[in-house]
Amino acid sequence: MVTVILLADDCVEEWALLACEKPHDAFIRPRNEAMKPATVDMLRAHLMVASLTALAADVLACVTVAALPGAQHLFVSAAFRFAALAMVAGGVIVARHIAQAAFHLAVADRYANVAGLYARPVAVAPDCPRLWLVILHLRLTGTPFVLRGH
Repeated sequence: MVTVILLADDCVEEWALLACEKPHDAFIRPRNEAMKPATVDMLRAHLMVASLTALAADVLACVTVAALPGAQHLFVSAAFRFAALAMVAGGVIVARHIAQAAFHLAVADRYANVAGLYARPVAVAPDCPRLWLVILHLRLTGTPFVLRGH
């Protein structure tokens, strides 16, 4: 029996390669484990931000078609597809930076407690003025959090 470790997207999966007497009888058996909840939450947050950015790109495209009736041919070009992809990626990056800045302001104003960041969840005050951005930052980074007083 040989164990092979594959690295993919911050996950380590062990696959056991069980060799039989004949080489054609060998098979691969995966470990049955789901993704960690923090990873799932982080992926959901990124997908939410990306989908909202794509929605903004769609609205911009609709406004462009309404304003310039002859511009429909622009939306089937490869350049438009690359621009839309860049807009979605840029939207995620901008949202991460804005959420990170809101988190740092919440820490500075003592609305969030980062003492023991790796030992326990971050405590966030429910009356934080930028609560949704702070929670977005914590979800984007996969950091566990709790609301104080709950």
